[in-house]
Amino acid sequence: MSALNPLSYDEHRELGREMQKSRARLLQLGSVATTIYGVQSRTAFHFQKVNDAMDRLSEELQAQAEQDCPGLGAAGFYR
Repeated sequence: MSALNPLSYDEHRELGREMQKSRARLLQLGSVATTIYGVQSRTAFHFQKVNDAMDRLSEELQAQAEQDCPGLGAAGFYR
């Protein structure tokens, strides 16, 4: 299914930057929480789930960027 109004190359670049910053911050916060509460805590478990979800979202956005901007390498913004 194609998007009604796909993101442009520049929009994918900006979204990719924001996603990378968000992923890095969540990893940092998860590390702090795990240090404080331990690896077996529910907090650590849920931070891992959030990070897994961010990884899946990035993969989906890579695929979408390839569809929206074929041949331009926009998928690389989400790696």
